[in-house]
Amino acid sequence: MRGWFVICGSCGRKVEHSHSEPPCEVLKGWLTVSYWKGLESVEHYSYCSLSCLQEWVDSHVPKIPEVFLRSFGEEDDRV
Repeated sequence: MRGWFVICGSCGRKVEHSHSEPPCEVLKGWLTVSYWKGLESVEHYSYCSLSCLQEWVDSHVPKIPEVFLRSFGEEDDRV
């Protein structure tokens, strides 16, 4: 009887999990995120490392436009 696979949401690393093994043994060191999208709507993602989780976080955080960041450039010292 085959188990099921857990696949890293960033790098695609795959780990097979059989029903005879506790998930805490097979997924030791992995991270799981529950993303609540709304009423009775939740998605679960698994990541094999903090680096892979960081990639997911970075892709879901709104980016600050570069033009806005440049507007905070160094001011002239004319005081």
